[in-house]
Amino acid sequence: MRYETIELEIDVSELRIGMHVVRLDRPWEETDFLIQGFIIQRQDDIDAIQSQCRKVVIEGKVKHTESELQPTDDHQNRPVSRVNGIQGRVRQRNNPNTRSKDRNSHKQALTGKRVTYINKIGVEQEVNRAKSYYTEAKSVASSIMSGLRIGRALDLNKAREVVNDCVDSLLRNDDALLLLTKLKHKDEYTAEHCLNVSILSAAFGKKLGLLEEEIRTLGLCGLLHDVGKSKVPVDILQKPGALTPEEYGIMQNHTNWGRDMLMALPKVVHATVDVAYNHHERLDGKGYPRGLVAYQIPYFAKVVAIVDTYDAITSNRVYDKGRSSMEGLEIIHRCRGNQFDPDLTREFVLMIGIYPPGSIVEMKSGEVAIVIASNPRNRRKPKVMLVRDEKKQRPKKYRLLDLSREPLNSAGKPFEIAKELPDGTYGIVLQRFIDNGLTFGHQAID
Repeated sequence: MRYETIELEIDVSELRIGMHVVRLDRPWEETDFLIQGFIIQRQDDIDAIQSQCRKVVIEGKVKHTESELQPTDDHQNRPVSRVNGIQGRVRQRNNPNTRSKDRNSHKQALTGKRVTYINKIGVEQEVNRAKSYYTEAKSVASSIMSGLRIGRALDLNKAREVVNDCVDSLLRNDDALLLLTKLKHKDEYTAEHCLNVSILSAAFGKKLGLLEEEIRTLGLCGLLHDVGKSKVPVDILQKPGALTPEEYGIMQNHTNWGRDMLMALPKVVHATVDVAYNHHERLDGKGYPRGLVAYQIPYFAKVVAIVDTYDAITSNRVYDKGRSSMEGLEIIHRCRGNQFDPDLTREFVLMIGIYPPGSIVEMKSGEVAIVIASNPRNRRKPKVMLVRDEKKQRPKKYRLLDLSREPLNSAGKPFEIAKELPDGTYGIVLQRFIDNGLTFGHQAID
């Protein structure tokens, strides 16, 4: 008996968990799916496809018999892999080296248990408390980097304290702190970046279903991942132009310095050492400082590598202007498999979504809004706060809209997002709204 990989068009009612969807009956960009081709992992994926499509093309296997080709449904017996699809799975089974490396990689995923978290309160209830934690944590991050630069000891207890506060907030409602990571200040890049990586890493750990203590450790790893940069000369760290090969070599050494600094602590947290040392390693062995390959890189370092790159791409730096969330995700997605773990890449893209909290978006009817909370069931219909009318004028009161409920605009049609806008467009500065507490239904002030 011989098996062959084929493509098969099926009705969406026939979809099952484990199937590999390769094409839809409509353009991908018109749907909620950010990745072109994916493995169905949960019932929510099936519900989303069924709400937007009638037929899809899946990739599967058939077995040759004497009379006909019979489709087989063996998805329950396939090895673990959420991104590469069935062809990738076949290669995995036939390559013992890949198989053993993948086992080692999954052993690094700590307990292997997966926890399902839900937001316990609304974003509007958490945002002021989250803002207080964010401000304190950024101050601590700044103090850590400036203190290390002049030889002061790293206060690990204080770092743990602010990370734990942030994780507590994320566990209550992750949209509030994720919204704050959209605030970008070029002159505060280093401290802000360390904090954002901490928050995004912890939120990612929550999305991955890690245990609570693992999420706290991952957040601490994110906060301390770049401590070695405190030893990089400021003129190199803040150079507006391209680095020379010699300067780039000095910059790369921050991973070694970070390892040494964290190893020297009286109560070393080994995961933070792993991340500081290895977050610039790549799956293809072309990273630094040691040129490790996929199965050699610690799990948390793989996680932070993705988050670190995303926040850097979307931040304003001395040598580059921040790009949109979508551009950042597209760059990371293109680098999956070579630079980033493909399974983690998929999960991160799904976590950030099309319009993450803090995005400024324009409706097709002209109104402008700030995204307040994401909607995992329909990523094109988040919860937003309307801050400009169709003429781009400030309304008398800000309105909170849940686009999944299809509220109607002044023309009697459902609000629909057209595009994301840069911060500052039409005088909408996210920082001002955060400072005013994102109050809904009150007199408009910004």
